[in-house]
Amino acid sequence: MKFSKTLITGLVLMAGVNAFAQKKAEKFEKLQIEMFPKAKEGYKQVYIQLPVAKNENDLKVELFVGAEKMVDCNNYFLMGEIKTQDLQGWGYNYYEVESKGETAGTLMGCPGQKQTKKFVTLKPETVRYNSKLPLVFYVPKDIEVRYRILRPDAGMKQAVQR
Repeated sequence: MKFSKTLITGLVLMAGVNAFAQKKAEKFEKLQIEMFPKAKEGYKQVYIQLPVAKNENDLKVELFVGAEKMVDCNNYFLMGEIKTQDLQGWGYNYYEVESKGETAGTLMGCPGQKQTKKFVTLKPETVRYNSKLPLVFYVPKDIEVRYRILRPDAGMKQAVQR
């Protein structure tokens, strides 16, 4: 009797975990990136698949393209640019990053300060949120892409008139 209760409890738990895993998996659209070109020599293809969200028109995605660098107290940025390309015949966009990984920055004195590791980026880009399409990037092998989802404030505010 005790064995059957343990077995039934185990089966119920497994069914619950399985249902939760399936529900979690349903939050993403089916990913299709076969139509995008292959990465050229010295580059890699990376992509972001956004989860399905309520009110996607209210959301934005902020993109950061950069590399980990050892820096001092100055403000640094990666030199280069992100170019938006059209995937001919599909109406989709993808992004090509042109950068040699070189940095530029301010010229403040930093006497006695130790260098720290920091993610140094190109100018961040903001794009609309769309879980139906992947965000596809072609970046140099030593560059990475990070992102964050921007959500609106609870309510609109009115500008002050003078």
